[in-house]
Amino acid sequence: MANGTHDLVVDLERCPMMDSTFLGTLTGAALNLRETNGGSLSVLNANARNLQLLSDLGLDHIMEVDTTGEAWPAEREMACAQLATCGERGASCKIEHTQHVLEAHQTLAEMSQTNEGRFRDVIHFLEKELEEQPELATS
Repeated sequence: MANGTHDLVVDLERCPMMDSTFLGTLTGAALNLRETNGGSLSVLNANARNLQLLSDLGLDHIMEVDTTGEAWPAEREMACAQLATCGERGASCKIEHTQHVLEAHQTLAEMSQTNEGRFRDVIHFLEKELEEQPELATS
């Protein structure tokens, strides 16, 4: 996005379910694309459960959710090719991981009052974890 990307396509074909951290990350990316570049985030190949999550959290209003399976055909093909060669990645360091999870949940909570209630405890727990570990809070 920093290099001028206007549209981001996320293929969920191999994603049986999404947790709140991933949903918050998608939300942050969608909002950033929209506000910074006038772009969009498109979600492809979401299963019924993932579609329900996107809808329940109101994220289908800020993302383009392809329910027909026809959007972005070239990108679908490219994603399949790249996924076939994907290797495992190492775990993020504790600092980055905790901050990322917190930011993702804060982003979801900012979407609506309902979401704020859903994620209040998680946000509080993560903030407390950062406060209790000075090496995490100063990074």
